[in-house]
Amino acid sequence: MTAPPSPATEPAPPANPILWADPQRAAVFEGWLAGIAAAHRLLPGTVRLASADASFRRYFRVDAAEAAGTRIVMDAPPDKENSEPFVQVARLMAEAGVTAPRVLEWDRPNGFLLLDDLGHQTMLDVIDPAQPDASRPLYDQAIDALIRWQLASRPGVLPPYDRALLERELALFPEWYIGRHRGIAVEGQLKERLDRSFKLIVESNLASRSVYVHRDFMPRNLMVRNDADLGVLDFQDAVYGPITYDIASLMRDAFLSWDEEFVLDITIRYWEAARKAKLPVDPDFGAFYRSVEWMGLQRHLKVAGIFARLTLRDGKPRYLADTPRFIAYIRSTASRYMELTPLLRVIDEIEGSSAITGFAYGRV
Repeated sequence: MTAPPSPATEPAPPANPILWADPQRAAVFEGWLAGIAAAHRLLPGTVRLASADASFRRYFRVDAAEAAGTRIVMDAPPDKENSEPFVQVARLMAEAGVTAPRVLEWDRPNGFLLLDDLGHQTMLDVIDPAQPDASRPLYDQAIDALIRWQLASRPGVLPPYDRALLERELALFPEWYIGRHRGIAVEGQLKERLDRSFKLIVESNLASRSVYVHRDFMPRNLMVRNDADLGVLDFQDAVYGPITYDIASLMRDAFLSWDEEFVLDITIRYWEAARKAKLPVDPDFGAFYRSVEWMGLQRHLKVAGIFARLTLRDGKPRYLADTPRFIAYIRSTASRYMELTPLLRVIDEIEGSSAITGFAYGRV
């Protein structure tokens, strides 16, 4: 076994040390990291915050000796986050030939994991919505990874993305976005219109065939690694559900928007690749694209509710700044389909973006 590096060989402590709300958890973490440092050639004095997400998870980066590079540590308090799905899906991705962080160590009782480091640069960091042609090769790589992931699908392995889950997710929008964020009572005709629209959305989504679904397959979670395949992160919420979901997530992103021409181009590229791979996409592209739009609509309604909840319940207001993008997605899709006119009118009312004279009199 390699001896642990001496203090003299370690770099100076980072300028931004990790802050802990719980000193006892900090001590447990330091003891765990020291215990695995020799086996992985880690330099514990270099630990610094890498990122935090919308959950209670945090990610630290730690250097390793000589040419061993860096590693990532996930801090997932077990009373708030269950790490088992992350470990399971990381294994499934590796089996599918998708580049994802390997779990090198797992302190199950305390919720600490040592992972591969896939780098600093996300796909979101390098793409420019003003230059779609330059971004197309990265989207082609994303499609390749998505196809490999979906081809590995097997029923009964991941939780089902079923009617109950779809309805729970949609319920976040009226509760958190309309009721708590906008302060509008969800009752009467407004509620009736939402209920009708939600029923149509759920039925449309359930009509798609099921595969493995990442659920946040978007540029912010895809890592650019020079000439290597894109790395995939944030996959712990994966489920078995509609094949339309991940391509909708990729092209109707939480943090950037593309012109419709580019969205169509990449969606067609995915559809052609999926058909070639004999994945269960609709053989008619028009029907497939409609299903993708309706799946995206469900996602946008859910995320608007989640972002409102993150602000109002969890004290993370930065997410709510992106909700205008989601409202625009919702309005754009709803305006394309006559069946969704009731949803469009609800959005216009709660956003105050169009005249609502006579709103209470129609049945549409």
